[in-house]
This record gives sequence, C-alpha cells and structure tokens, in this order.
Amino acid sequence: MRLMRVLVKGNVGLLSVVVVCIIIGAIANASMALFVQTLIDNYILPLVGTSDPDFAPLARMLGVMAAVYAAGVLTNLLYARILVRIEQGTLKKIRDDMFEHMQKLPVRFFDTHQNGDIMSFYTNDTDVLRQAISQSIPAVFSSAISMLTALISMFYLSVPFALGTLAYTAIVVIVIRYITTTSGRFFVKQQQALGDVNGFIEEAINGQKVIKVFTHEEASQKQFDEQNDKLFNAAWTANAYGNITMPVVGNLGYLLYVLIALVGAYASLSGFANFGFAGASALTIGTLVSFLTLSRSWINPIAQISNEFTMIMLALAGASRIFTLLDEPVEEDHGTVTLVNAMVKSDGTITETSKHTNAWAWKVPADVQIREDVAEVYKPSHGLRTRSTQNIDIEHASALKGLIGSISAESTPSRNSLQMANTDSSGQTSSEVYSLLRGDIRFMNVDFSYNPEREILHDITLYAEPGQKVALVGATGAGKTTITNLVNRFYDIRSGQILYDGIDISDINKTDLRRSLGVVLQDVNLFTGTVMDNIRYGKLDATDDECIDAAKLANADGFIRMLPQGYDTVISGDGSGLSQGQRQLISIARAAVADPPVMILDEATSSIDTRTEEIVQAGMDALMEGRTVFVIAHRLSTVRNSDVIMVLDHGRIIERGNHEQLIAQKGQYYQLYTGAFELE
Repeated sequence: MRLMRVLVKGNVGLLSVVVVCIIIGAIANASMALFVQTLIDNYILPLVGTSDPDFAPLARMLGVMAAVYAAGVLTNLLYARILVRIEQGTLKKIRDDMFEHMQKLPVRFFDTHQNGDIMSFYTNDTDVLRQAISQSIPAVFSSAISMLTALISMFYLSVPFALGTLAYTAIVVIVIRYITTTSGRFFVKQQQALGDVNGFIEEAINGQKVIKVFTHEEASQKQFDEQNDKLFNAAWTANAYGNITMPVVGNLGYLLYVLIALVGAYASLSGFANFGFAGASALTIGTLVSFLTLSRSWINPIAQISNEFTMIMLALAGASRIFTLLDEPVEEDHGTVTLVNAMVKSDGTITETSKHTNAWAWKVPADVQIREDVAEVYKPSHGLRTRSTQNIDIEHASALKGLIGSISAESTPSRNSLQMANTDSSGQTSSEVYSLLRGDIRFMNVDFSYNPEREILHDITLYAEPGQKVALVGATGAGKTTITNLVNRFYDIRSGQILYDGIDISDINKTDLRRSLGVVLQDVNLFTGTVMDNIRYGKLDATDDECIDAAKLANADGFIRMLPQGYDTVISGDGSGLSQGQRQLISIARAAVADPPVMILDEATSSIDTRTEEIVQAGMDALMEGRTVFVIAHRLSTVRNSDVIMVLDHGRIIERGNHEQLIAQKGQYYQLYTGAFELE
C-alpha cells in the first residue's frame, strides 16, 4: 500500500488517463470476441452455399472491427508513453527522498552498514521498482480489466459454460498461489543477498592493494564464493518457482480450451439448449467459437498476472528495503543556539550582521543557560558585557560567579532584564543574548558507550581554553578519536556535560556547531572535480585567492602548481593520481580555507614523510595560531609543543600536562617518548 501511495502521489491525473486507456483497450479486446460470434452466425454462415453472395455487409462489419481494434491499439500506445513519465518521475522522487533522508542520518548508521549495501538501495532496489512500475503493475491492472470484461462477455454468451470455467479457474488459482507464495519468500532473500554481495565487492575493490600485498586473493575469493553461493541459491529457487508459473498456467489454459471445445461441440451437435444474458437459444457454432476465444482472454490474463506477480514480489522486496532506509530515524537536533556573523563595536558591544566577518557569536535564546565564567556574553541593547578572565581555573568558577553577581544592578542589569530589553533590527523585542565564539571546550565527567554493553569513555574531564593546543595521546582504541567525535556530536554522551564557550553542546544547533569546527582526518576523502573545487569544499563561497592562500598556508601550493593544469587539474577516483601525502596536504588546505576557530587534527600528518612533515608543520603552526586545537598523533614529536597533553588508556585520562611536565613525571608518556613502551 505504501508503494501505491508513492506511485499515486502527484500522478493522479496521469494515472486516471492510464486507467481510462486500459479500460478502453480491455473493452475493445472483449468486443472483438463478441464480434466473432456475430461475424460467423450473421455474416459468414448465411453466405455459405449462396450463388450470388453479397460481401458488402461483411466488409462493413470487418471495417467496424478494424476501427475498434485500432482504438484499442492507440489507447495502449498512449498509456505506455504516459507510464514512462510516471515511472521515471516516481523513481526520481524516491531517489531524491532517499538521498535527502540519508543526509539526515546519524554517523552511527554509516558505521554499521556497508557502503555497497547502501549503494544497492540506489541501483538494484530502484531497478526492480522501475520494472514493476513500468511493466508489472500496469500489466496486472490491464489483465484484471481484461478478465472482468471477458467474464461479463462469457456470461453474456453462456451462463453454464461461464460457471464451469470459473470452477476450473479455482483449481488454477490454488496452483498459482502455492508457486507465488514459495517464490516470494526467496525473492526477499535474493534482494538481501544481493546487497551483501555488493557490499563485499565494494570492500574488495577498495582494499584490492591490501589483498594483493598480503596475498589474500584465495581467501577473498573463498569469501566471495560463499556470499555468491547464497545469492545463487536464493535467486535460483525464487526464479525456478517464478519461471514455471507461466508454463503451468498456460498449459492449464490449453486444457480448459480443449475441454470447452469437446463439451461445446457435443452440446452443439446434440442440440442442448443454451442460455446467457442475451437470452436462451441453441448453442451455435459462432457462440462456441466466441466462447473459446473468450476463454483464452480469461485464462491468459491469469497467467500474465501470475508471471508479473513474481516481478511484483521482487519489487516489493526492493521497496521494503528502500522504505526501511527511509524509516531509519534521522539525527535528532533540538539545539536552538545558532551561529551568526558578528560585528564588535569599539565600546565592546556586539551586533549581528548579514555580512561575512571574521567574528562569530552564538545567538542564545533565553531558555538556554550560559556559564558566564567561561564565556564572553554581550548585551547589545545596553552596551554592556560580562567577560571572564581567560585561563580561569574551573575550581574558581563559583567564586567568579559570585563576583559577577555582586556587581550592582545599576551598573550591570540582570540577564533577564537585559534579554527583555534587547531589540533587533526590526524594532521587535528580542530575548536572545550573544556569546562571542572563543573556542573554549570543556568535558565535565563525560561517560560514553557506542552500545550499552561496553563503555568506551570513563569520567572524562578536560579543558581546552581558547587558543590552546591540546594533544590526545594513547594506544589504538584508547578513545582519542571518540573524544573528537563527541565534540562534533556525531554521537551523544551517556552522562556528563560538554561545554562550548559555556554552552552545553546539546543546546547548539548541530549544523552551526559543526560549522565552527575544522577537521583534518587521517583518511582523506577527495571528490571528483578540480583541485580548486576540493579546497573550496571547506568554504563554498571562498574566492580563488582565498583557496590559493590556504594552499600556501598548508605548503600545498608548490606541488599543485606542478600538476598538469595546476589548480584546475581534475581529480578523479578519490585522488588516485596523487600521493597520500599530497592528498593530505589538500585536505589540510581545505580545513584552512574554512578558517574555523576550533581545529581537530586526527593523525593529520601520519601519511606524510618526515621531511614533508617539517614543512607542513610550519604551515600547521600558522593554521593553529589563535585557535583551539585538538591533536591526535602517534608521532609524539608532533605534540611536543602542545600546551596540554592528555594520555589516555582504555577510555581514561591517566596523565595530563605539557611535554616537560610529563617527561619529569616519568610515567607512561615518558616511556612512550623514550621508546620504553610501545603504543599498542
């Protein structure tokens, strides 16, 4: 039913035309069978044995039959063309809906589904839908109308023979039901197995170099054979049942034809009375021939429906997968704090502007709390601000809060009164305040787990003050990348609190939150397009000069200008023509052009050789200047100049301090740095 609602939505007018055309075509087809009776009994038999036959009435009757037949052909042609438009329009909408919905899905969905299986939604599943919409569903509807008109025509000619045909049809339906029910189950398994095979192939293609390096071809082939065998068994069983439907029903139809011919010939020769909706009379040759024709018009659509039912089951299996994707819960976002371009006046007040500036501010509604001991909160309507001292220690937060509260109401009105007095550009009273985006990020007793059975982070508390470079060091699986994923809100914490400029990040709109963060990952993703386009991906409205300046900052300008077309060189295949280091430099330039106040560098220089790393590090230092930076690195040489180094072990922070302090402690960091202990 859901598929039919999607099909009908927006296509009511066109579908109405299709229905009318199908009905006209079915009536024309049934009329041809009735014409046969009239043609034989009234126009052909009277001419038999006549010395001077008059063929004019016969010719006129044949002309009428030709006109009716032509009308049926034209309506079939019309609805076939309309169906193409409906089919492609529906598939386009489904693909649009899937892609739009996919953009709203949480990262967890993509972490738990193979890329090939997701691609199968757009290829295999939509293809079977296309066949069903353009062929199977119209064929079933057309066949049903044809059966209805044939049944009415049979009762018009002979009620006894029509009742006998219905009794025989019951046997046919029982056989069809058994076949289609069995095949339907396996068609669902076929689509699932097809998605698994596509997922495996996609992984094998992406990892082909690894497969060859470790001579894993034979094992990979074995795994593929197992997946392919599952697909073969499901597809073979489904199609074995599906493909025998038409022959079985067809042969049962021929048997019905023979039975009607034998019984009808005996009844006609014996002079048995016949009655139908047209009245009672002897069973004539014309009536028998017409009934035989109608029996084929009755049984053939049943065979057609049973055959198309196989495709419909396949389409329903594909539609079920598509609707499962569309029903996946989207990423929830209840954040009301937004990021706006800000203009700070000479008196320290801030105003919101539609122009692009180098200053940003959080626009905070009245119902959202700000920890003003770690934020810069502006009250534009009064020209006043409450500003914290930078580098404040968290233990002194309550003392500072009391200090702020002790300021007289005459000099600093309460927050509520400031909010009520704030007036926007339209003259309307506004309840928002502005908090300058500074890049102060704090984890307060954060616990997190990807699933309830296994906790990943335990009681994480850390402070990254504006302009600080915070390094996260630890073995693989210690929780370093998880911490940065929580800052982006790719996942939500189980308990605790994460503050961004004194605002709980759950109160910040996710789009605005992520717009304030720049990320450089170890695994670089480049997109089909020019080098300039890939750099501009970090800021879509960036000018060419801004992109070039960002490339120079990342020390990528030199190698880019040596490419065949320089910045206009087209990258394809995720940058397969570039070295890993070059791809990483473009990724760093992409983050640089975004110019975010907070940077997350997740093994950003791990794919760059030592000499290039020295060059890039200078650019990275310039990029990190004045920003809050989270650095994840296995090369401890890259974190020496960090303001704070956090050493993680199994989801807990076990050491913290700068390089000199941690070396002096001679703990795990000291062992890691001196090589006495390996990152494992």
